[in-house]
Amino acid sequence: QVQLEESGGTLVQDGVSLNISCAVSGETFSKYAMAWFRQGPGKEREFVAAISWSGDRSYYADSVKGRFIISRVDSKSTVHLQMNSLKPEDTAVYYCAADPLWTDYAGPYAYWGQGTLVTVAS
Repeated sequence: QVQLEESGGTLVQDGVSLNISCAVSGETFSKYAMAWFRQGPGKEREFVAAISWSGDRSYYADSVKGRFIISRVDSKSTVHLQMNSLKPEDTAVYYCAADPLWTDYAGPYAYWGQGTLVTVAS
């Protein structure tokens, strides 16, 4: 059973950078494509970014393209989301997701973490 645990969410000011992480345990990390989703207050959960098993392909939502970077460190079974130039509209609970099949970068994903809250103050 795969377990995902996010960390790094906090309160930051508009315009700064923040890196959040997701630690994966229970299975071989390299078997899974990984993604980040987020759910803002009063909003539906939305796709943010995804990365392939080997890390050679990545995809981003238009709203974060050019500001966010997804990466993976297989030796540490972690996936990161580097978030630059944060805006108040980036405020959300950020969820890590994993899937071994990865039929589409936006989902579905079989395994999910509990989320980490990022709040961007204006």
